[in-house]
Amino acid sequence: MLRTLKSFALVLITIFLLSKPINAARDTNSFDGNIYPIYAGNGSLVPPASTLEQSLKNNRTSVIVYYLDDSADSKKFAPVVSGLKLLWTSAIDLIPLTTDELQSENSNNPSDPSFYWHGRVPQIVVINGEGKVLLDEEGQVSISKINQAISKSTGKREPDFSISIKSFNEYNSDASKDGYNDPRK
Repeated sequence: MLRTLKSFALVLITIFLLSKPINAARDTNSFDGNIYPIYAGNGSLVPPASTLEQSLKNNRTSVIVYYLDDSADSKKFAPVVSGLKLLWTSAIDLIPLTTDELQSENSNNPSDPSFYWHGRVPQIVVINGEGKVLLDEEGQVSISKINQAISKSTGKREPDFSISIKSFNEYNSDASKDGYNDPRK
């Protein structure tokens, strides 16, 4: 029994010494897991609560965000997406979609997300309730530009508070409302 225990301990020590640490980083194109809980502090964004087809059918503003979990640019943009959810809550249908399934899809159907995807990430598309595209941009699009398109689409004023992205470390960020006064108080 003691000999078996020593052998087991030796195997564990060998595995521990030979194994390499796993590093996650926002500025690498490495797969670290789903980017929204890791880099934006909001795992509730995926899977999306609504599909594009449902959103269009219900005449709601759709905000599609195309991303890849192993894209440094998508990782950097993830807190902005979380900020949109915080700012617009239920006024929009926020639809973050990984492009893995869209890689070989081509569609002529405007209710299919592959119809709007250009092939690069991140990409954000704001579509009003009538199906008209109000914003379609790639890269690190400013939250104010996105808010303008959402405001135009929904007919609601842009929020009178802003979002700041606070980084806790090289992995985690959190979007928070600056200047927000809770009307329920």
